[in-house]
Amino acid sequence: MKTPKPRGLGISAGLEPGLVRDLAARCEQLGYHSLWSNDEPAASGLETLAQFPAAAPQLELGVGVLPLDRHPPARIATEIDRLGIDPSKLWLGIGSGQLRRQIDVLQRAVAELREILPGETRIVVAAMRPRLCRLGGAVADGVLLNWVLPDHVPEARRWVQEGAAESGRPMPVLASYVRVAVGSGSLQRLRDEEGRYRTINEGHRKHFAAMDVPLGSVGVAVSTPPEVRERLTPYQSALDLPIVRVLANADATSLTAVVDAARP
Repeated sequence: MKTPKPRGLGISAGLEPGLVRDLAARCEQLGYHSLWSNDEPAASGLETLAQFPAAAPQLELGVGVLPLDRHPPARIATEIDRLGIDPSKLWLGIGSGQLRRQIDVLQRAVAELREILPGETRIVVAAMRPRLCRLGGAVADGVLLNWVLPDHVPEARRWVQEGAAESGRPMPVLASYVRVAVGSGSLQRLRDEEGRYRTINEGHRKHFAAMDVPLGSVGVAVSTPPEVRERLTPYQSALDLPIVRVLANADATSLTAVVDAARP
């Protein structure tokens, strides 16, 4: 029998620790592969990640992503050690942030992280456009796409494969956040989130312009929980690891509703 593809669950950094642990325990019960946190200037993704293992010791941990303009490699390594995060369970996502010369910055950062972190740490590069996808294929253990439609994943996969082949490396894991909103106001939540990212920087502007789809099209916004699984199926088929990025109010009922509806 074919083994089902894994599915991750992503939340916002800075949620109340007790709520984070409750969500982690629920995710482990439901069979999620991994738990992920983003990173915000006022809320550390690694600190949020460190709350997960106490409630869900079997799940893998991902942070996506740490922008290098705020998180230089040496500081990342220090924080992982300080927080006691198990490197063997860690998917460490990094992006160039506001730094220029993205390719050079990320190449150097990956090389430095390889030197200072335990060898079992998986390094993930954030990518949307061709050059960064090829770089991810060349140097990383995973490539984290963002704001992508299932129909566009094969092209991104080809870019990543090209980078891996040119460097003589195996194909990295191809993952992506998939925004999911459920219930009343779900489409507006997706539109609000997507609208914020469409103009956040020049890279995102180019990315969304290339997709040329209406606002609120990239992700899953449904009225009822049973619709979530059907809408996630194309993402599950296209990606190695879809990560359900929860769009909900920061309370237990709202967050758990999405966690349950999007279960593997």
